[in-house]
Amino acid sequence: MANIKISSRRDICNANRIVIKAGTSIVSTPLGYPSLPRIAHIVEHAADLVRAGKEVIIVTSGAVGVGKQKLRYQGMNRASGKCFKAINEADFLCPKSYNAACAAAGQLGLMSLYSTMFDQHDIATSQLLLTSFDFASPDRCKNIQNVMEQLLRLGIVPLLNENDAVSANQGYELFGNTFSDNDSLASLVAGGMNADLLILLTDVDGVYDRPPSHPQARIINTYTHKTGFEVGDKSAQGRGGMGAKVDAALKAIDRGVKAVVIAAGGHPETIPRILKGETWGTLFLEAHDEIEEDVICVSEDFNPGENDQMQDCAMEQARAVAASAREGSRALQRVDSETRNLILLHIAELIDSKREEILAANQEDVDKATMEGISVQILKRLKLTKQKLDALVDGIRSISLQMEPLRKVLSRTNISDALVLDKVSCPIGVLLVIFEARPECLPQIAACAIRSGNGLVLKGGREAEKSNEIFHSIVTSAITLASGGKVPGGIVGLVTSRSDIPPLLKQDDVIDLVIPRGSSSLVRYIKDNTRIPVMGHAEGICHVYVDEAADINTAVAITVDSKVDYPSACNAAETVLFHRSTVDSGLATAVLNGLKGAGVEILGSEKVVGLGLADRRVEDFNTEYGDLAVSVEIVDSVHEAVSHIHKYGSAHTDCIVTQDKDTAEYFLQEVDSACVFHNASTRFADGYRFGLGAEVGVSTSRTGPRGPVGVEGLLSFKW
Repeated sequence: MANIKISSRRDICNANRIVIKAGTSIVSTPLGYPSLPRIAHIVEHAADLVRAGKEVIIVTSGAVGVGKQKLRYQGMNRASGKCFKAINEADFLCPKSYNAACAAAGQLGLMSLYSTMFDQHDIATSQLLLTSFDFASPDRCKNIQNVMEQLLRLGIVPLLNENDAVSANQGYELFGNTFSDNDSLASLVAGGMNADLLILLTDVDGVYDRPPSHPQARIINTYTHKTGFEVGDKSAQGRGGMGAKVDAALKAIDRGVKAVVIAAGGHPETIPRILKGETWGTLFLEAHDEIEEDVICVSEDFNPGENDQMQDCAMEQARAVAASAREGSRALQRVDSETRNLILLHIAELIDSKREEILAANQEDVDKATMEGISVQILKRLKLTKQKLDALVDGIRSISLQMEPLRKVLSRTNISDALVLDKVSCPIGVLLVIFEARPECLPQIAACAIRSGNGLVLKGGREAEKSNEIFHSIVTSAITLASGGKVPGGIVGLVTSRSDIPPLLKQDDVIDLVIPRGSSSLVRYIKDNTRIPVMGHAEGICHVYVDEAADINTAVAITVDSKVDYPSACNAAETVLFHRSTVDSGLATAVLNGLKGAGVEILGSEKVVGLGLADRRVEDFNTEYGDLAVSVEIVDSVHEAVSHIHKYGSAHTDCIVTQDKDTAEYFLQEVDSACVFHNASTRFADGYRFGLGAEVGVSTSRTGPRGPVGVEGLLSFKW
């Protein structure tokens, strides 16, 4: 099987081997009868997946529920023939515990139903009834795997269920590495069969951060081992509550399953929606940087009615925050340029004077993040230092020295003697900025927004909670004091919960622009879930091309700085391209030795590895490492280098190192990225280094602002 990588919902479509678990509450009605419509939807979508060339395994509950009805019917028939005996339900009804007789009576009918439905799609099925003993025995376990591998190769769908008639497994006692319910069975099977995706269908639309009946409950969009939630009441049917499902999902991830989704099996389109990469249910992934900035979202199409009031409340709160920013923006536009500059200077002064408080709050964040096992890359972004605060204060002060951006006449046309048409600069309006665990971003973004007259709603990384709180307090205090109360502090709003994001994304009549800063999955989620224009970039795959005419000292210095200065930054180099002649001249070796000396791992193509220039093969040139690792390729010309960049790059920042002016000019002209440099590090692509004072983000869009976006990029115009 091909090694499938799933790091976000958009990758789910690549899953080849899929395990689908249908719980009792999905395949049975509350009275215990088979739920024909739901089973039919599962069968139809599973058949579609098989026809698409994917392999499907179904773990199904429901035999006990179906068996209850069969025993009830049989008991009534027996009682009707014995007039001398009163009908007593206790004689033929199963107890609430999982009676082995119910399973024995119901299993045949349930599997026959599946088989009949799959036959309508010309898909063959097979049945495997398993007990915990089968997995406790290595030989039996291996045999199960071999059998399923043979069935899958033939396009047959294995239908698995716990053999309750034999096991009488009634509790949650786990036997070593085995299972106690069909959730844990599905997890075990998915791991043992190297599945790419496990779908756990249940009677709620995902995992909530607290019991679904709670008025503030929110659905967790992406779940890792670090996520927390409270277990509510389990379903009245079946054994597996939500706690069991979450535990099964996390264990599946630990066993190597690429992704798990817990979603509503009652919705007819759940399976295709998951495979299309839609935000549906709760996605479980292995914890890594790409899901650092995941958000909690509430699905519009399948919500419990009891949460309507909660959603209305969340919507009202989101609107209130955005409306305050809108009102503040209009007040800010009414004050003069001197007042807005005074606000910025006051912010810089307060940051400078409260350094100890800021660093103490930040240390709390760092200590907590360290305890939670946050990655080294995120910790580097999170930690504030004296140098970072120095640059922050200098940047805000430099913004106050910039020319007045508002009410600037961009063009003037004399239409007639009595009619003059002016094009005048003005703010965009209200910005929603969602930024990563880099707390200094808050005052930087606020400074750009204030100078340009924009209202602002901020959502920072949860890792920087204490740091964000003190920075927000400084900013709002400075606004009120420096403006003499003319501008309300609410012009800069701060939301702290991920669950606040979805309702904010619906405020398209109040919020004018969303700027997401963070992981590619975050940016894609924002773009997929709002009608508000979005400015930003999804990846930062930056290139350094070392030409045959490059100076060796310049090439080493630029390449090492581009990769090593700040490996987790979006403008850090991820790929180094060498002209073929640099291999023979020793230039490539000198550059690579410089990188290795700085602790960088070298990954290369087959030909690069064959020449002994790389430690191991690169899996994908479209990789953003965010760490001390770099991809290397050899090209025959600057034309091939440009083609490689266009194929694998993200249109962020790319540079050429060469002394040949014609080659440099060709590269600068042909590479279609936001920033294209000649003999300059990719790390130069930064608002502070550009002289913008600060940046709200980097845009790779070909419309509107491009590259590092400062004050000027937050302006519109009116006639």
